[in-house]
Amino acid sequence: MAYLCYVASTLALWGFAAAAPLQSRAIPSLAQVIDLKSLNMLPSVPTAEEYNASSAPWVPANFTSAGLLEKPFHVYDDEFLTILGTNPTFTILAQTPKDPIFHEAVVWYKAKDEVFFVQNAGNPDAGTGLNKSAAVYKVSLKEADAVKDTRNAVGEVTVTQVVHAPEIPNPNGATQYKSQILFAAEGQGPNIAPGLFVMNPVEPYNVTVLLNNLFGRQFNSLNDVTIHPKNLDIYFTDPTYGESNNFRPAPGLINQVYRFNDRTGLVSVAADGFVMPNGIAFSADGKYAYVTDTGIWRHGLELSNPSSIYRFDVKPDGTFENRKTFAFVDTNIPDGVHTDSKGNVYAGVGDGVHVWNPSGKLLGKIYTGRTAANFQFVGGGRMVICGETQLYYVTGLAAQGALVESQL
Repeated sequence: MAYLCYVASTLALWGFAAAAPLQSRAIPSLAQVIDLKSLNMLPSVPTAEEYNASSAPWVPANFTSAGLLEKPFHVYDDEFLTILGTNPTFTILAQTPKDPIFHEAVVWYKAKDEVFFVQNAGNPDAGTGLNKSAAVYKVSLKEADAVKDTRNAVGEVTVTQVVHAPEIPNPNGATQYKSQILFAAEGQGPNIAPGLFVMNPVEPYNVTVLLNNLFGRQFNSLNDVTIHPKNLDIYFTDPTYGESNNFRPAPGLINQVYRFNDRTGLVSVAADGFVMPNGIAFSADGKYAYVTDTGIWRHGLELSNPSSIYRFDVKPDGTFENRKTFAFVDTNIPDGVHTDSKGNVYAGVGDGVHVWNPSGKLLGKIYTGRTAANFQFVGGGRMVICGETQLYYVTGLAAQGALVESQL
């Protein structure tokens, strides 16, 4: 015992103080601790036909759906508390009956403190895809900040459709780009090609085409786009969701991740070997790339396909190597993916936003109880989450997004 006390005191002198047990640390009022050991053994484990994480989230024993939503910050590990801060807030800003206008392409326009996002392309409730392109919308964060302490602020924040020209054919992913917004567009029908489109975020919202082919060949259905923080090249994913949702023809290329140097015009392949490459992000230092593979939803539900996040090392020349499985998600798919300034990784999943530390340990969830296809940090510990028919606003986080300052 004396030896153990000596070791403890020596470690303390060296600065290795033991972390306080999770149960004894201050838990924010909207957070709850999920004891993982309580989930390890179930009286009965359902079959894949009964439960396969493809639709409604799993509600563990001793929990209710209402209880999980009442305190939406779910703490799986005490590292999550350093991300949450002392008093995070959670607000529903807006909702629609059926039309999924709060889908993807969540981009913060810092100059006017506005957030842009897009409607779901190919969803029957949206009527988009082949006959109508998905629309672009925005909200003011000044209005959102005024209601941040209200759990349900539906009707108090204006959702504005952004009428841009020429039309972006079914925009999906997006990122900041030279004080403008760069969209990855899925295309529309056989003759309107997918591509990268740049939109001015102020009226008249004029649009220019940056890229719409690979040496004369149409891309399949561009999904997401990001910019490397060091080399400033543009990286984007190209799965076949346009074909899956019946508004694009059969693919002419394999599903890949591409790299585009907009200074020289060179387009090259960064990675392949995916079923459905989807979201893409880099760590703040640019050393790692994260790509989500949502192959579990390809032509319907295919449970033996990936629902995973893969990590690559990014070499100094900007190429990818050393692919590894970073995470497999427990609810539906990992769609949009982002990182914070400390290297933690966040993904929009079937029940909200999941958070992992840099080693791939699941720390916790920002629980919405429904699909969160994408989200974004919007400065000052704030986050906007798109939940298809609901739009969420989180404030008070201690984490900051990993942004490329030259993009703002």
